Amino acid sequence: MVVVTRRPHSPLRPIWLCRACGHPWPRGDAKLALLSEYERNRVSLFVYLAGTLGDAADDLAKLRAEVPSANELFDRFLGWPKLQKRERS
Repeated sequence: MVVVTRRPHSPLRPIWLCRACGHPWPRGDAKLALLSEYERNRVSLFVYLAGTLGDAADDLAKLRAEVPSANELFDRFLGWPKLQKRERS
Protein backbone atom coordinates (compact mmCIF):
# COMPACT_ATOMS: atom_id res chain seq x y z
CA MET A 1 0.00 0.00 0.00
CA VAL A 2 1.28 3.44 -0.94
CA VAL A 3 0.47 6.29 1.37
CA VAL A 4 0.33 9.67 -0.31
CA THR A 5 0.68 12.69 1.92
CA ARG A 6 -0.83 15.85 0.51
CA ARG A 7 0.93 19.07 1.28
CA PRO A 8 -1.27 21.92 2.36
CA HIS A 9 -1.63 24.80 -0.04
CA SER A 10 0.09 27.19 2.33
CA PRO A 11 2.56 29.97 1.51
CA LEU A 12 6.28 29.31 1.37
CA ARG A 13 7.86 32.41 2.81
CA PRO A 14 9.68 34.59 1.89
CA ILE A 15 8.95 33.84 -1.78
CA TRP A 16 5.16 33.53 -1.37
CA LEU A 17 4.69 30.51 -3.57
CA CYS A 18 2.40 27.62 -2.70
CA ARG A 19 4.15 24.77 -0.88
CA ALA A 20 2.04 22.19 -2.70
CA CYS A 21 1.92 23.39 -6.29
CA GLY A 22 4.53 26.14 -6.63
CA HIS A 23 2.13 28.78 -7.96
CA PRO A 24 1.87 32.28 -6.49
CA TRP A 25 -0.04 32.02 -3.21
CA PRO A 26 -3.03 32.21 -2.75
CA ARG A 27 -4.43 30.45 -5.77
CA GLY A 28 -6.85 27.63 -6.61
CA ASP A 29 -6.98 25.14 -3.76
CA ALA A 30 -5.55 27.64 -1.27
CA LYS A 31 -8.40 30.04 -2.02
CA LEU A 32 -10.95 27.26 -1.64
CA ALA A 33 -9.44 26.25 1.70
CA LEU A 34 -9.50 29.86 2.93
CA LEU A 35 -13.12 30.32 1.84
CA SER A 36 -14.05 27.16 3.70
CA GLU A 37 -12.11 28.12 6.83
CA TYR A 38 -13.64 31.62 6.94
CA GLU A 39 -17.07 30.62 5.63
CA ARG A 40 -18.94 32.10 8.58
CA ASN A 41 -16.88 35.29 8.87
CA ARG A 42 -15.71 36.69 5.57
CA VAL A 43 -14.61 39.96 7.19
CA SER A 44 -12.02 37.99 9.17
CA LEU A 45 -10.80 36.53 5.87
CA PHE A 46 -10.20 40.05 4.56
CA VAL A 47 -8.33 40.98 7.76
CA TYR A 48 -6.17 37.86 7.47
CA LEU A 49 -5.45 38.45 3.78
CA ALA A 50 -4.61 42.12 4.40
CA GLY A 51 -1.99 40.98 6.91
CA THR A 52 -0.53 38.46 4.51
CA LEU A 53 -0.47 41.11 1.79
CA GLY A 54 1.68 43.34 4.01
CA ASP A 55 3.96 40.43 4.92
CA ALA A 56 4.34 39.42 1.28
CA ALA A 57 5.17 42.98 0.18
CA ASP A 58 7.84 43.22 2.90
CA ASP A 59 9.31 39.78 2.20
CA LEU A 60 9.43 40.23 -1.57
CA ALA A 61 11.00 43.70 -1.26
CA LYS A 62 13.72 42.31 1.04
CA LEU A 63 14.53 39.63 -1.53
CA ARG A 64 15.00 42.40 -4.08
CA ALA A 65 13.18 40.11 -6.45
CA GLU A 66 10.99 41.28 -9.24
CA VAL A 67 8.28 42.55 -6.96
CA PRO A 68 4.72 42.60 -8.28
CA SER A 69 3.13 46.04 -8.44
CA ALA A 70 0.86 47.23 -5.65
CA ASN A 71 -2.15 46.61 -7.90
CA GLU A 72 -1.00 43.07 -8.67
CA LEU A 73 -0.48 42.28 -4.99
CA PHE A 74 -3.85 43.76 -4.08
CA ASP A 75 -5.60 41.67 -6.75
CA ARG A 76 -3.71 38.55 -5.67
CA PHE A 77 -4.50 38.86 -1.96
CA LEU A 78 -7.65 40.96 -1.63
CA GLY A 79 -9.23 41.20 -5.06
CA TRP A 80 -10.85 37.78 -5.18
CA PRO A 81 -13.00 37.14 -2.06
CA LYS A 82 -16.43 38.72 -1.99
CA LEU A 83 -18.42 39.79 1.04
CA GLN A 84 -21.60 37.88 1.58
CA LYS A 85 -24.80 39.94 1.42
CA ARG A 86 -25.47 39.80 5.14
CA GLU A 87 -21.96 41.18 5.86
CA ARG A 88 -22.31 44.26 3.63
CA SER A 89 -24.64 46.24 5.88
